Amino acid sequence: MSKIDITAIENFGFENDPIVIRQQGRGIIGGRLLDLDNYSPEYVRVGQVIIRDEENEVSKPWPVKVATDGTLSYDALPEGYKVEGVSLRTILVSDPEMVGVMYEGEVNDVASPIPLTGTVLTAIKASCPNLTFKHD
Repeated sequence: MSKIDITAIENFGFENDPIVIRQQGRGIIGGRLLDLDNYSPEYVRVGQVIIRDEENEVSKPWPVKVATDGTLSYDALPEGYKVEGVSLRTILVSDPEMVGVMYEGEVNDVASPIPLTGTVLTAIKASCPNLTFKHD
């Protein structure tokens, strides 16, 4: 198990991680080892959308765009992929580990690490109809 430097916690917004998953439901037993090739952010965060190419049996974070100010947004969904669920933990991209993927439950949309647009929510609902996004 890799260790996270406690001084780096603020660098990846640890303060929201505990409140992103409002109600954990069903997920992928044993999790997934994600394909992180060409993934530029330093972390895959709790609540981040995970996609899967069933034909090639590859799961990875939904690609993101990094703005000049450092904010993230979801890019286009790659062809052949569909939403598998959301990540249940934060991992370092440089030290990949198995990630739990939840496809049924409740996610705090306001605390999500990357804003959820209409296109992203439509793709999530098509593949994971029992994954809901709410906030207080």
